[in-house]
Amino acid sequence: MIDIGKLYCGGTSTGDGLRYGTEAKADCHGNTAHRVEKDASLRRPIVVWNTTRTCNLRCVHCYTDSDNKKYDNELDTKEGLRLIDELSDFGIPSLLFSGGEPFMKKDFFQLLEYAAKKNVRPVISTNGTLIDKDAAKRVRDAGVVYVGISLDGLEYINDKFRGVEGAFARTMKGFENCREVNQRVGLRLTLTRKNYEDLHGIFDFIEKEGINRACFYHLVYSGRGGSMYKDDLSHSESRKAMDIILERTEDYFRRGLDINVLTVDNHVDGVYLYLKMKERKMEGAEDVYKLLKWNGGAANSSGVGISNIDFNGNVHPDQFWQDYTFGNVRERNFGDIWMDESDPLMKGLKHKAEFIKGKCKLCNYKDLCTGAMRVRGYRAYGDFWAPDPQCYLSESEIGLDAEKKEYLKKTGEEFPVPSELAR
Repeated sequence: MIDIGKLYCGGTSTGDGLRYGTEAKADCHGNTAHRVEKDASLRRPIVVWNTTRTCNLRCVHCYTDSDNKKYDNELDTKEGLRLIDELSDFGIPSLLFSGGEPFMKKDFFQLLEYAAKKNVRPVISTNGTLIDKDAAKRVRDAGVVYVGISLDGLEYINDKFRGVEGAFARTMKGFENCREVNQRVGLRLTLTRKNYEDLHGIFDFIEKEGINRACFYHLVYSGRGGSMYKDDLSHSESRKAMDIILERTEDYFRRGLDINVLTVDNHVDGVYLYLKMKERKMEGAEDVYKLLKWNGGAANSSGVGISNIDFNGNVHPDQFWQDYTFGNVRERNFGDIWMDESDPLMKGLKHKAEFIKGKCKLCNYKDLCTGAMRVRGYRAYGDFWAPDPQCYLSESEIGLDAEKKEYLKKTGEEFPVPSELAR
């Protein structure tokens, strides 16, 4: 995650200790700040747990390819409680309950309450359509730190993406019910060509609805989103989207609005933000460089600072890489699986800077990004260590001169960007 408010506007959030190794205070909802980590490479992972594959919607970019039906072999309540014990003992900073749609899991509230008691900071990722007044109160009472509700545009666009007419109205009711009980809630939106042109409208919507956190995700090619180059932003569109996100976040801060804005799943955003600060001669640009370097980008993300456990207990590098499994929590303790570098991919993920190829290993900002999303590079080129095709920085910005390009040609590491993106 790239915290736009902190880096670009000098703000702070409860995640500062985890992302940047800096002190932070509790938020307005009483959630304490994460502990300050000494080194990003040593932190335990935030675990995304797909508690169920069942979902009441059918989103066109769903990374788990979920549907409204029962799936076999999901972890039962006893197994789920035991897993939470393992994650607590391992010292994870947060457990994100996801799906499918987690509110469709019968023992969901029991698991939430237990996670809070075990001090693993429960967080929810949901489509929001099932959060009625009672559910919102139970979530708050269970000790949930944050509820992230997914929208993919305003009414018509969202319903088209979600595959169900009326989903937008039901999701908005979920937002309202959370706010009424003072449950911290935020918007999660995946950027695509169908919604990025309405980003100004989405920022207006965030302010109007009193939403105090917004996460803008870059598309990752997995599940039903596995062949969506046609819907992914081109490089020029990604830059335009980032310009809007920076502009509107700065405006929020200028007017004293408490709205936390982040971008997710593309560490290039941090480099782009830093370069914009330098271009504008903004105070603190070099401090931001140090924070991004401490974070390390992809060096400390998939396989280090983020993990995924699916509905059947399989452990993956992140939630978008469910076709690669390190082990199953029914057979081995999660911590043992996660720290075992005998698997070649796990070893590489924990030492990414030594393995990344192509322009990423020659980039002037390698220490800030470290190759971005490995799974997106793998999907595009069939190579774990290929560049992320969604790096939208120019050759001149990353210092890729004629000599370096000749080197990549000779070593067979050119990795041309897919034509759908290179615009």
